[in-house]
Amino acid sequence: MSLNIIVAVKQVMDPEIPPSAFSISDDSKEVVSPTNIPPVINGYDEQAIEAALRIKESIGEAYITVISVGTSFSLDVMKKPLSMGADELILVETEDIHNSADSKIAAYLLMLTIKKIGGVDLILCGRQASDWDNAQVPIGIATLLELPIITVGRKVEILDNKLHVERVLPNGYELVETQLP
Repeated sequence: MSLNIIVAVKQVMDPEIPPSAFSISDDSKEVVSPTNIPPVINGYDEQAIEAALRIKESIGEAYITVISVGTSFSLDVMKKPLSMGADELILVETEDIHNSADSKIAAYLLMLTIKKIGGVDLILCGRQASDWDNAQVPIGIATLLELPIITVGRKVEILDNKLHVERVLPNGYELVETQLP
């Protein structure tokens, strides 16, 4: 079985930056992050990449495409998924996303990119981004593509050509099984 897996990732400010390193712009009155500390890939998105890599390893044949929308990408940071083992990286650079806060635009651009790629069997996203913590983009992508969504998975596997997810609940977890895509 060969799978075409998409993983959506986001470049964010390093969550380990101390608050004292930030300043307020006199002109725009916005928070300015320090220029000497590079951004990182959102930690939850790195977990999604790792889940895709585990699936690829377990089934033997899968193609992993990592996609991201945003502005001012740090190429050294964005190459990390490739160094982890992803097969392809697609960056959609746009000024339409101001301060990475517009979830609707991000979901729409990711949906367009996924449609253009075509033939996708599985889309993985991180739980939420560490910058705004909205957790809206994965739901937006699923809604726009008219696909079902399983949220907050702690374990994702392909068994007998079906997707098996251990989904986290407040008092434990539930097992969810579904067909692909």
